[in-house]
Amino acid sequence: QVQPVESGGGLVQAGGSLRLSCAASVSSFSIRIMSWYRQAPGKQRELVATITSSGTTNYADSVKGRFTISRDTAKKTVYLQMNSLKPEDTAAYYCNLNLTWPRSSLWGQGTQVTVSS
Repeated sequence: QVQPVESGGGLVQAGGSLRLSCAASVSSFSIRIMSWYRQAPGKQRELVATITSSGTTNYADSVKGRFTISRDTAKKTVYLQMNSLKPEDTAAYYCNLNLTWPRSSLWGQGTQVTVSS
């Protein structure tokens, strides 16, 4: 299993938008849950959003209404559309794939999102 690869991070001003992508190399049938986490310096990694194999989504309260998680099954890619970004959103964002088989989680290297005031 190869590590998923995130992209799309960058520096934006508050109120701006970014779209993160996470490309997987595993079979789409093996993916139960695709998630985005983030971790700011000195803080715990937190779950931002998830999408299940059936399309059910969940969001952290801090991003609800601003972020949207989606997937492209054919491309085996999960996206995180981030709108109305706030400085508090500044963090390294990580993609996580929860697999049915092998039963495991795959983490991406992370992509940095920095939101200036």
